[in-house]
Amino acid sequence: MTATPTSPDADTPVVLRATGLSVVHRTRSGPLHAVSGVDVELRERRTLALVGESGSGKSSIAKALLRLPPPTTGTVTLDGTDLAALSPRALRALRPRMQMVFQDPVSSLNPRRTVRDLVAEPLDAHPDPSVDRTAVVEQQLEAVGLPVALFGDRRPSQLSGGQAQRVAIARALAAEPRVLIADEAVSALDVSAQATVLNLLRRLTEERGLASLFISHDLGVVRAVSDDVAVLHLGRLCEQGPTEEVLAAPAHPYTAALLAAVPEPGRPLGDSGLLPADPPSPLDPPSGCRFRTRCPFADERCASEVPAQREVTPGRTVACHRPLVPTVGEAVGEAVGETVGKAVGEAVGKAVGTTNG
Repeated sequence: MTATPTSPDADTPVVLRATGLSVVHRTRSGPLHAVSGVDVELRERRTLALVGESGSGKSSIAKALLRLPPPTTGTVTLDGTDLAALSPRALRALRPRMQMVFQDPVSSLNPRRTVRDLVAEPLDAHPDPSVDRTAVVEQQLEAVGLPVALFGDRRPSQLSGGQAQRVAIARALAAEPRVLIADEAVSALDVSAQATVLNLLRRLTEERGLASLFISHDLGVVRAVSDDVAVLHLGRLCEQGPTEEVLAAPAHPYTAALLAAVPEPGRPLGDSGLLPADPPSPLDPPSGCRFRTRCPFADERCASEVPAQREVTPGRTVACHRPLVPTVGEAVGEAVGETVGKAVGEAVGKAVGTTNG
């Protein structure tokens, strides 16, 4: 996995923006709060990774962005267009611009269809007389390293897991999307197939100007494929920012716990000690900070007040009352305090010296 994330650029166009995104499922046991007040941006030629434990709301966010189903509250805009304001016909016409690659590559493909027909599915669903169906299929299969002459007439049962996932990627790209969402797209693949698919996603995102959302549990995979990362716990964002910055010096205790839970040689599995309990139920999430029942630094404020997102460095935020690294406000306060203290000390020193003189 040799992909190298590009450097952050505030001028990179925002393709998809979600604001105040919430997803609440109605169940027999009561409302299940899958996602609560999440803000995310997907930028052109950049990949945002969503990470968190199972049940944290990652897939719910992905489906809400695609309106499958629509979010309970919040807005989603694609190139400035509010998706909620579109009629069903207009939304259907816009769907080719938002494509998804699913976790299980084989079950996401119709077992009775050939590879060439699978890749052509978006073209058949949204026919355009000006588009050469055969040429597009050949082009997309070549782009993912599966020549149509060798693979065009095969069926999913004749493909390996990595090949099937590349067919799924080719099918998504045939629609010429602006947004590509990959939901655990490599978790079912072996290591060599993972590397192939990750490098492919990285290259295509940059070459085709895609705005990509990559969902994963694996922080090593996230480091390899993403430019930015958003850490999710029980439906709320803990922190987000450039991947290397967040993983090198996590600002939220939950992010630090996830990193500590990554297996290391010489350390017993599950011996990090930083996540001592299972996540609370989204049917009855804790008040205030939803991580407080598992956090070693929690206090009374954490139970009564929902932490707001605060800036750590430009482009990086954390939602924590007691972050592990200073926020911008704290850093400025410390700098001002040091400057004032130094000035006062110098003034006192001069005054004392004059008096003594």
